Amino acid sequence: MNTCEEVRMQLGLLLYGELSFDQEEAVDAHLEGCAGCRAALKRERELHAAFDQVEIEPPASVLWDARQNLRERIAAEHPSASPRIGWWDRFLDTAWLKPIGGLALVTLGFVGARMAPNLAPDLGLGFTGMSVAGIDAQRVRSVEPGPNGGIQIVLDETRQRVISGGLDDQNIRVLLLSAAKDPSDPGLRYETVGILNDRAQASEVRDTLIYALEHDENAGVRLKAMDGLKPFVKQPEVRKALAGVLLSDGNPGMRTQAIDLLTQGVGEGTGNSAGPALGRDIIGTLQELMNRENNAYVRQRGERVLQLVNASRETY
Repeated sequence: MNTCEEVRMQLGLLLYGELSFDQEEAVDAHLEGCAGCRAALKRERELHAAFDQVEIEPPASVLWDARQNLRERIAAEHPSASPRIGWWDRFLDTAWLKPIGGLALVTLGFVGARMAPNLAPDLGLGFTGMSVAGIDAQRVRSVEPGPNGGIQIVLDETRQRVISGGLDDQNIRVLLLSAAKDPSDPGLRYETVGILNDRAQASEVRDTLIYALEHDENAGVRLKAMDGLKPFVKQPEVRKALAGVLLSDGNPGMRTQAIDLLTQGVGEGTGNSAGPALGRDIIGTLQELMNRENNAYVRQRGERVLQLVNASRETY
């Protein structure tokens, strides 16, 4: 008989579907009679759900810092040779020409500004020739001398807008459908899919949930999408997606849930009836699963269904 310590060490494997059938039966039996271990299982589930929603995003300055360090190392390993100075450069560098050149530049700038005050490009930096509207959304990250006497300025730019509305608002719905496919933020996708589940009767929303079920890299998001598709399990496109999960999803828990949804009601009949008939396509999918499934618990669930419908485990 398993002790509490042994059971609690296996809770993570239980949630990932990695225990053998006998091990899972033993853990379930212990949980039925142990309130402390049931509470530990609940905490473990909450911890897994929290991990699924968290993504660590590095600061925006990391890339710039890495590039700066790379430039410094390259410069240290390969010092640039002093450029050759020709006679024309030496002529222009003479002391008496510098004031004249500076005066010419000032004059040219003054005349150009007087003649064409509105031709300066809108660079969005907040002074003449630049947009004042966006200055609050910009922050100077760093300033450094650039080549040929220029200056390099690194800006952090952040612009946010808050859009409010109900799920019936077409603009809100379009943004939600886009957020559900955002590849950079699994937490955002999880929350978005949870909201879309309430509108799964709309075909475009249902298509997005099917996409998440088939393609999302995060198991929590895929499971959330499956929850939203449960009321529509009899629709052909949903059954096709669930069959794909059964044969290709890498998470045993997802495959188990797919079996449950595809075989709802089987074995729940009375008398000689085994419940609703199971389609030949689903029977074939389960038989194919038996040829490739390595997880003992998933195999046991699939074999049980095939036995209830008097189908063999092999595909002919």
